[in-house]
Amino acid sequence: MAEYNLEKQHAKGKLHAIERINALCDKDSFMEIYADARHQCTNFGMEKKEIPYDGVITGFGTINGKKVAVYAQDFTVQGGSLGKVHGQKIAELIAKAIEIKCPVIGVNDSGGARIQEGVDALCGYGDIFYQNVRASGVIPQISIVAGPCAGGAVYSPGLTDFIFTVDQISHMYITGPKVVKQVMFMDISDEDLGGAAIHSQKSGVAHYRCNDEKECYEKVRKLLDYIPHFYGDSQTAEGKIKFDARHKAKHINTILPEISTKGYDIHEVINDVTDDDSFFEVMAEFAQNAVVGFAKIEGKTVGIVANNPGYLGGVLNCDASDKIARHVRFCDCYNIPLLNFVDVPGFIPGPQEEQKGIIRHGAKVLYAYSEASVPKVTIITRKAYGGAYIAMCSKHLGADFVYAWPKAEIAVMGAEGAIGILYAKEADPAVKAQKGQEYRETFMTPTIAAQRDYISAVIQPEETRARIVQSLTLLENKTGSDKVCRKHGNIPL
Repeated sequence: MAEYNLEKQHAKGKLHAIERINALCDKDSFMEIYADARHQCTNFGMEKKEIPYDGVITGFGTINGKKVAVYAQDFTVQGGSLGKVHGQKIAELIAKAIEIKCPVIGVNDSGGARIQEGVDALCGYGDIFYQNVRASGVIPQISIVAGPCAGGAVYSPGLTDFIFTVDQISHMYITGPKVVKQVMFMDISDEDLGGAAIHSQKSGVAHYRCNDEKECYEKVRKLLDYIPHFYGDSQTAEGKIKFDARHKAKHINTILPEISTKGYDIHEVINDVTDDDSFFEVMAEFAQNAVVGFAKIEGKTVGIVANNPGYLGGVLNCDASDKIARHVRFCDCYNIPLLNFVDVPGFIPGPQEEQKGIIRHGAKVLYAYSEASVPKVTIITRKAYGGAYIAMCSKHLGADFVYAWPKAEIAVMGAEGAIGILYAKEADPAVKAQKGQEYRETFMTPTIAAQRDYISAVIQPEETRARIVQSLTLLENKTGSDKVCRKHGNIPL
């Protein structure tokens, strides 16, 4: 049993690597491996210094009774810096996890590459990156950033499926504040350059931001209750299913505003059709015009994708497109059915998004849904306009069932925009208003789409849960295209 310097880490206000592992794993379940692997370090001609367990603790345990592979870098040993042996330990752990089919959880707390090892340290990073890619789409990979991550150290988390950060502890950047100051003459703090809030709200690198380490480990354990532990892992409903059908059926009819241009919170719709208190959102602070996450329907996991009219009207922009595409591809990798809620006025117009590449980012959504062979059920709650209607898992992109609420509007664009183009020369407002009403009745009603076989059925809001359950039951044994090579849900295109 190795000796750990807990006091040194506690002085920084952080848990020690072994304490982090124990907080993640079920009690007394962790089995350490490669504890005796270490590098004899020579510091530029100075005395040789042995590095205990080479600064990283690796092994296997269980979470909620299921096996997991875990590693945690120890900042009290050489600043958690990564050398060749350190990298080999992590890479071999991932390789073994692929072999025995279990998720990998990495706790990152490192000063970066071990400079005194030179190119050998870079070899260690390369070995890890290679195994990260091998594991992609085969076993879930979860990264916890519990300290600094700089340079090459950020790319392993970047290759994994989920990144958890902790306020005031997590820092991720390609180049740190000192280098930024030297090269760009800018004074910036660790927090402002790559803190938890930055990556949760602005960059979209982080999937979860937690107040403290305890909350972080609890959320990781919760996530593992929702996702399969390997490709091919079957989902089974466990425990008693809770769903307040009476209350939710009554509430769902009150959600849509009378005025079609007014926003509302799509979370209310999601919560009214999924099992009670089961929605577990992913990337909640980033691109809030799109909502993604996991929920339970009759005790089984579904992947949720939704437009949120309560934020930017629910439009699709570059960030929302990336967020949706990534989540769709993860769900497709692990055979998680997709449940989509559509209320989208279109892709966002304007030079800012065009210059950021909305065409390229929006194409990721089209690609992800078209590629996905898992069960796909879509609910159009209100607006579904133009290319965004197609992109949000329409029948045209392979949705198995598409349902629309009676107030749904499915068209190339809204009535005002259409009349503005079709009757641009008409000066009489009354005529335009009349034509607008005719356009709504002729082109925009869900009945028109249903008659053309683009909609499976027009349903009342209170019927939504029942339709979803019936549809997913019918699709349980759906067979999609034969995927010889599993595609990764993390970095599409």
